[in-house]
Amino acid sequence: MVRHALFACLLAPTVLYADSAETLAKRIDARLAAIFQADDVKPAPRADDAEFLRRVTLDLTGRIPRAAEVHAFLADTSLDKRRRLIDRLLADPRFAVHFANVWRADLLPEVVANRAAGVFQIGFESWLRDRLQSGVGYDRIVHELLTAPIAAAGSEAEPVLRDPNRPNPLAFFAVKEARPENLAAGVTRSFLGIQLECAQCHDHPFAKWKQEQFWGQAAFFAGIERQGEGIFAPLTEAVTLREVKMPNGKRALAARFLDDAAPGQGSPRRALADWVTSPANPFFARAAVNRLWGQLLGFGLVDPVDDFRDDNPPSAPELLDDLAQAFADAKFDVRHLVRALCLTDAYQRSSARTDASQDKTRLPARMPLRALTGEQLFDSLALATGYRDDQDKGTARKQFLVRFALAGSVGEPETSVQQALTLRNGAFTAWATDPNVSPTLIAVNQTPGMTRRERVEALYVVTLARKPSASEWSRLEKRLNKEGAETEQLADVFWMLLNSAEFRHNH
Repeated sequence: MVRHALFACLLAPTVLYADSAETLAKRIDARLAAIFQADDVKPAPRADDAEFLRRVTLDLTGRIPRAAEVHAFLADTSLDKRRRLIDRLLADPRFAVHFANVWRADLLPEVVANRAAGVFQIGFESWLRDRLQSGVGYDRIVHELLTAPIAAAGSEAEPVLRDPNRPNPLAFFAVKEARPENLAAGVTRSFLGIQLECAQCHDHPFAKWKQEQFWGQAAFFAGIERQGEGIFAPLTEAVTLREVKMPNGKRALAARFLDDAAPGQGSPRRALADWVTSPANPFFARAAVNRLWGQLLGFGLVDPVDDFRDDNPPSAPELLDDLAQAFADAKFDVRHLVRALCLTDAYQRSSARTDASQDKTRLPARMPLRALTGEQLFDSLALATGYRDDQDKGTARKQFLVRFALAGSVGEPETSVQQALTLRNGAFTAWATDPNVSPTLIAVNQTPGMTRRERVEALYVVTLARKPSASEWSRLEKRLNKEGAETEQLADVFWMLLNSAEFRHNH
């Protein structure tokens, strides 16, 4: 993996935009500094190297850093080591894997609620991963998704799911049952940041959107039809059909964009894709950068990230507009924007609350705690414990992803009884903390020449990417001085670290 990441760095082309990532990062910080000064907010100081390393590795690759990476980064005294780390992580193949997981969770929430729809997860993530790894711009990814080939009406069509492992953008249409209203709601929410489905049955109660506008969006998908029952049925499309009947069945509405313009002739889906991804679209770039901001900095500039409306204004309107323009100018290069955000002082602040003024702003005066996604949690557990999928054919991972699917805000996660029991007493944790079979504990216990403190430090590094503080070590030493086999005591320390709130959150 390291070798592949190195070659990716060497082969990646150097792309020049109007704003370098460093220039954009400085402009972001300048705008935030002006707001904080005006509002008398005192931002938290810079995170230490260990906190930053764990945070950015989780955010960009979906797992904690390896112990060797922790030691190397903490020992590095060069001034640009954080920038070089960000570049390395962006070139790592796991960047595409992680972002595909995150984006699939947004685009296909049905796979969690519907067991049958879950079969589409692998193929859809594979498609997203390929596009991200290839460096395709966000606008092109969205355009390709919205215009995924569908057989013409009257022709023979293949089942939507011929091979679960095959890259499959059509999963987006299949899990939404190919229903125009479901597709319209998904597209506007994910790509325009608008909860337009609230206008499906009546005018939106809190925003300017009308019922006719919702069904005008749905009409772009009017020609799609399932040839049979169930989400696996083949799909066909009549491209000449571009109007739908409203719920009362008395009136048909033609396809219209949200700016009230009508599409030209040709494929209605392609017309919609062209309009959605246009740099001139007033919603697309702003919704995209807001999602990335929320993903990396805890809260969107508009929050919730998919709820743009007049009475839910951005916390920093000029900053949002600036980021949207910069993203469009950079040809919607995801890595460019992510690099800029990670280079900011805002992203690199400590999560510690150092001043009460930090509580009165939604902007990143300090880094908010964020619960790990199911994928982040299990992949981090696997790395810390030495688990391999071939041990149980991936059964443990599948169970974790079901039990630890986030419900609600990442900043205010709800830990269920089932989740707590899985971490504390589940079969995976029992295996991982058994000193006779745990790869990590065997390595720590059997490495010659290590003191007891060094063994404890090794467990901290492999889980929390840091060494224990002086106060932590003082408390631990008292417990370890009690009677009992050292191997069992170290197993207890490992159990404690794996079950800690610090391990389950990104700081």
